[in-house]
Amino acid sequence: MLGESLDRDMIAVRITTDLRTAVVASPDYFARFSPPQTPRDLLEHQCIGYRQIASGELYRWEFEQEGRVFSVAVNGPVVLDDPDLMLAAALDGVGIAYTNEHDIREAAASGLLVRTLQPWCPTYQGFFLYYSGRRQPPAALVAFIEMMRLDTRTSAMLSQ
Repeated sequence: MLGESLDRDMIAVRITTDLRTAVVASPDYFARFSPPQTPRDLLEHQCIGYRQIASGELYRWEFEQEGRVFSVAVNGPVVLDDPDLMLAAALDGVGIAYTNEHDIREAAASGLLVRTLQPWCPTYQGFFLYYSGRRQPPAALVAFIEMMRLDTRTSAMLSQ
């Protein structure tokens, strides 16, 4: 669960570092269409939409600049509810995708995907494991939490 969504009576354990969004497309797509210069330019592009599974709503792409947060309702040829399928569509040149930086790091480093709009891509709290603080957690949960804490520390050290 994202850290910004936690209930007050829950104990939260961070399991990822902060995350950052990324807007990407294939070099082939950007050879056909000039990369957007601002988030508003996305309205003129073929964007790969994301349908939120829980609510069924289309996700509005979120951006930030100089402390101002805003969103853009994008349009495009396809709407998906799976981040892996969205990346596959972007790799195939279908359009521009909005995803997590972590998920595209290798593809961007190898030139398979090209980032755009980086100055507007916000960083947000990562994921947390949470459990009720009203009762003693089972031993297996305590062991799992300790393992996740160790993994988070190790991942943070390795990414520096």
